[in-house]
Amino acid sequence: MATATEQKKGITPEQQQELDEVFERARKALAIIETYDQARVDRLCQAVAWAVANKRTFTRLVDMGIQESGLGDAESRMGKRMKIRGVLRDALRQKSVGIIEEVPEKGLVKYGKPAGIIACIVPTTNPDLTPAGNAIYGIKARDVVIFSPHPRSKRTSFETVRLMREALQAEGAPPDILQCLTKVNIPMSQALMARADLIIATGGQPMVRAAYSSGTPAYGVGAGNSTMIIDETADVAEAARNTRVSKTSDFGSGCSADGNLIIEASIFDRLVAQLQSEGGYLATPQEKELLRKAMWDAERHRTSNTVAIAPQQLAQIAGFEIPADRKFIMVHGDGIGKEHHFSSEKLTTLLALYKYKGFDQALQMMRDIYEVGGKGHSCGIYSFNPDHINRLALAAPVSRIMVRQPQSKANAGAFNNGMPMTSSLGCGTWGGNIISENVYLKHYMNTTWVSVPIKEDRPSDEELFGPFYDPALENGVETITT
Repeated sequence: MATATEQKKGITPEQQQELDEVFERARKALAIIETYDQARVDRLCQAVAWAVANKRTFTRLVDMGIQESGLGDAESRMGKRMKIRGVLRDALRQKSVGIIEEVPEKGLVKYGKPAGIIACIVPTTNPDLTPAGNAIYGIKARDVVIFSPHPRSKRTSFETVRLMREALQAEGAPPDILQCLTKVNIPMSQALMARADLIIATGGQPMVRAAYSSGTPAYGVGAGNSTMIIDETADVAEAARNTRVSKTSDFGSGCSADGNLIIEASIFDRLVAQLQSEGGYLATPQEKELLRKAMWDAERHRTSNTVAIAPQQLAQIAGFEIPADRKFIMVHGDGIGKEHHFSSEKLTTLLALYKYKGFDQALQMMRDIYEVGGKGHSCGIYSFNPDHINRLALAAPVSRIMVRQPQSKANAGAFNNGMPMTSSLGCGTWGGNIISENVYLKHYMNTTWVSVPIKEDRPSDEELFGPFYDPALENGVETITT
């Protein structure tokens, strides 16, 4: 039944009824799926993944999502069906039922257990990928998942979940392992999170903060402001090509999309020219000011009508035109700080360019950018200098650094790197999150550790305390004079 707290937060009687019914069905489904063996859950993961990741179906879901929300690019969004394949690959290669790990030298055996009922908050920019990825990991862990779609793309998320439910039913499993709310708004999502056993919150910061304040254990994500350092050893053609791939993916809607390039002075002009050959449009100072006024309001809030749109549309809203073949817009960075709008997160097809001299300056500019926003999320570097890569890794307040890779295609896992596949990126305490890693299978499970006795492993006091150890203090009785 609906709680008094839910009623106070504005849950309507219709929403209360839906929530009660969804949780009742979820508990029944949980009682069944938690009895499944490894082979059974693996097959179900394959079934639900194929139901939405085949090209014909995913094309329809992508078109539906873009038409419904008005956000994103169909061609590049189609690539996200490969992410579903990556999540499935990672899930199938891990154990989740019974013994999942043994460490004989420590006398430890670990058993996987379901987390329970998971509330999954779906962002408007990933109405199909987020349900699919969370469904695969959730089923693998023998959880049930209730999705709360973004109101702006709820029909697409509901259709994605409907297709996966059909796949479950065809396999003789309860379709209620996966459910999707229909009467969604902020109070409804908050009520869902308060009742669940675990929350996976992917979306804007207000929703993530609501997840952490719900009283339910939660994995959230932080805001991005992806920044790439390009040093003098970089392959200029590779850096420009990968920048275009990352910046244009789904019209820059992802918080991993490149937002800032910090470029060594000796290659700056060459790189800008190469970016232009990749489809970049370098805005004039006048056009840059028009973009600033269009993209941020007087309180420095991002304007929603300029998020995740084509560069031609962005320019038109700002009040100028660019050629039809241009794929993204570039502006020269005029400074870094809260008062410099272009050093903050863009979430669209616009990129800021900064010039540095000496790697120390590059690192300082990187730190300054993350003081504006995006701490904990991601950065990267185009370099073949191991010392530069190491120094960035030591200095950057982020959870993941991509070396010579397109950020938005790589940091959430790719087939040519070892990052766990996901659609949710934890940002550590920098970003107000509890984890500083990609959210993947282990986060959907509880783990029982079984310990048996082993040969005693007790170092001597000399080994433990090193030069601080004084046997006289240990063997004698010290007299304290007062």
